[in-house]
Parts: sequence; C-alpha cells; structure tokens
Amino acid sequence: MNFIVNATNGIVKDIHAIVDSIYGIVKAKSDINIAIAEAIHGIVKAKDDITNAIVEAIYDIVKCINGIVKAIQLHLWNCFKANYGNTMAINGSSMSFLMPFMALLCHL
Repeated sequence: MNFIVNATNGIVKDIHAIVDSIYGIVKAKSDINIAIAEAIHGIVKAKDDITNAIVEAIYDIVKCINGIVKAIQLHLWNCFKANYGNTMAINGSSMSFLMPFMALLCHL
C-alpha cells in the first residue's frame, strides 16, 4: 500500500512540475508580448516626437523667412520713400515701372 501512495505522490509531483513548466512558458510568452508592445509604443512615440520636431523646425524656418521678407520689404520701401523724388526726376520711366511692385511689397 505504501508503494502505491509513494508512486501516486511521485506522479502528482511530476504533474505539478509539468504545470509549472507550462505556466513558465505562458508567462514568458506574456512577458515577450508585453516587451514587444512596449517596444512598438516606444517606436511610435519616437516617430511622433521626430514628426513634432520636424514640424516645429519647419515652422521656425517659415517664421525666419517671413521676418527676412518683412525686413527686405521695409528696406525697399524706405529706399523707395527716400529716393522717390530724385529718382522720378532723373529716370521717370524706370520708376513708373517699379512703383507698382514697390507698392505691392509694401502691402504684403
């Protein structure tokens, strides 16, 4: 009788070892899936961060170009105002040609 009890205990221990192994495999698979999901989330976040940085850089470049254009417009308009009378008297035809463009630059 003792032999049957010992054999049954051995079988139960073997079953427990098998169950523990299966649980370890399932847990490892779950941990791998979590790690993959976290890696994908990190990649997506990095992509979003890179996209945001590119958009901000483009916005800053556009603001810079806009400032340069406004500075050029102001300079040209000031030159136009300062030289309007003398230039018209000396070279009326070229000033007549440039006047609409200078006015356009002023109003942009």
